[in-house]
Amino acid sequence: MREALREAQCAAEEDEVPVGAVIVCRGRIIGRGHNMTERLNDPTAHAEMIAITAASEAMGGKYLNGCTLYVTVEPCPMCAGALAWSQIDRIVYGAIDPKRGYSLFSPSLLHPKTEVTAGVLAEECGTLVSEFFRRKRK
Repeated sequence: MREALREAQCAAEEDEVPVGAVIVCRGRIIGRGHNMTERLNDPTAHAEMIAITAASEAMGGKYLNGCTLYVTVEPCPMCAGALAWSQIDRIVYGAIDPKRGYSLFSPSLLHPKTEVTAGVLAEECGTLVSEFFRRKRK
């Protein structure tokens, strides 16, 4: 999760919503990403989507069996759907997203075999996002 937080900090430095993600397989990071929606003018350029693309390339295929995603904020429904299609084994996230998180809409968006762990470094992950929006409102 610390590596995902580093990615989130990169996003903040680029004036993007500070969400970061890494995908780990067999103890090695095979994909990483942070939000790039502003830079790329692409509403799908979420941290998870970028990490999934990188990890899929590293794995040589679209399935991420045996992999774990670490992401600083609960995935949105779009990202949850992509993670389901990737068949990722495990998702670990920090802060919940009470407005746009996948679990608010439908926990069944994920692949049925995907294990989810929530709340890892939640305060640190959540503070990064809330501070970002607090600065934006000023």
